[in-house]
Amino acid sequence: MSLNRYRLKHLRKQQHKGAQRASEMLERPDRLIGLILIGNNLVNIAASAIATVIAIRLYGDAGIIIATFALTLVILIFAEITPKTIAALHPERVAFPASVILLPLMKILYPVVLSVNTVTNALLRMLGVDPRHKQEEQVSKEELRTIVTEAAALIPQRHRGMLVNILDLEGVNVDDIMVPRNEVYGIDLDETDEEIMACIQRSTHTLLPVWRDDINDIVGVLHLRNIGRVLTGGELDRDALEREMDKPYFIPESTPLHTQLMNFQQKKRRLGIVVDEYGDVVGLVALADILEEIVGNFTSNLTDPDDEIFPQRDGSFVITGTANVRDINRSLDWTLPTDGPKTLSGLILEHLESFPAGNAGLTIDGYRLEILELEGNVVRAARATDTSTA
Repeated sequence: MSLNRYRLKHLRKQQHKGAQRASEMLERPDRLIGLILIGNNLVNIAASAIATVIAIRLYGDAGIIIATFALTLVILIFAEITPKTIAALHPERVAFPASVILLPLMKILYPVVLSVNTVTNALLRMLGVDPRHKQEEQVSKEELRTIVTEAAALIPQRHRGMLVNILDLEGVNVDDIMVPRNEVYGIDLDETDEEIMACIQRSTHTLLPVWRDDINDIVGVLHLRNIGRVLTGGELDRDALEREMDKPYFIPESTPLHTQLMNFQQKKRRLGIVVDEYGDVVGLVALADILEEIVGNFTSNLTDPDDEIFPQRDGSFVITGTANVRDINRSLDWTLPTDGPKTLSGLILEHLESFPAGNAGLTIDGYRLEILELEGNVVRAARATDTSTA
């Protein structure tokens, strides 16, 4: 009964004989318990009767009391506590060899076990208990997270982090990790050829969205591997540019990351245009962004959160206002709220409920935030301190 059911299933799939025998008996735990208790009580009662007869012959009527106390100690120590403690601590080492004896006994004593179980099962039904009902063990996401994080000796730390990140994908939407529209880098077809060529040359991305006049009118996505096909004699060929563009792939901002990861795989896409409920473009999300949520930042990532978070000597941090709140939490192991604004600037302004005329400070969930630089309606930099450790 102390066997780990998931390990037992694993060993059974590996064709482990002991696991197969144990699994067969555990299919009907009422019969297994009946068999064990029949043997257990048979031996205990027989030992009690024999010990009483011997004690009476040796000590007379006082032998009954002597036999009772002596046999109780012997049974408790050698037949109950010691072997069952060993079995609880090492269930596989005890259960698998024991199954060699118990399984044949189950078949030999089947009529006895069946008759006893018939009576006990009838009593259980009278109490509203179904003896045939076997509750399947299920693990919730939180329990699975605990299993992964506690498996320190079995799973390397990096792999544990990846598994936990995969579990977290379900609770994160694309708008949590997307590049906001004001930071989107792309090609505007209304610009001159020289400006478009300069835009391509300065690009640090392999996929560039292409739009006319406004980012809400994205007409395609250009892969820079095809750049040679849009140049004629070193000059930009606009007709070729439009031919080489892929159709834009639009996705709702509320799409969960695990769903979007499968969508990217099914549609063979690497870049999605995130739109709100009105169809307006609110940002971009790339396949690499989702993969980074699982494996961590790639070495080629040019927007490392460390470039937005600057530790100070007094233990505080100067953080740019455009820094993503989730990136801050991940980098500093903090717990700033992530169910609202996605950037530090938005988080501060939401809690202030106004645009401050100058520098201001506030405390959010135990974190002291002080505005250092305010440009228009955007916080450019803020000082953050974890007051719980101060």
